[in-house]
Amino acid sequence: MSDKQSTNVRVELQYTRNLGNYESLRVAIGVEDFLRSGESVDAATERVYGFVESKILEKVTEMEKELKGNG
Repeated sequence: MSDKQSTNVRVELQYTRNLGNYESLRVAIGVEDFLRSGESVDAATERVYGFVESKILEKVTEMEKELKGNG
């Protein structure tokens, strides 16, 4: 019986928008996932980073649209 430890990778990205008048809006998204079978740490990091990057861009775009609509 093998006692195999799993390796996890975590990526967190943040975006802060200065709204002026001492106000700002911040979006932070982080994901932690495990190495898949046969996957290197670098490949897992790139996979998780790609996911987090696409989600934060999606949310920042939504935020920008809402700010323009309310401005």
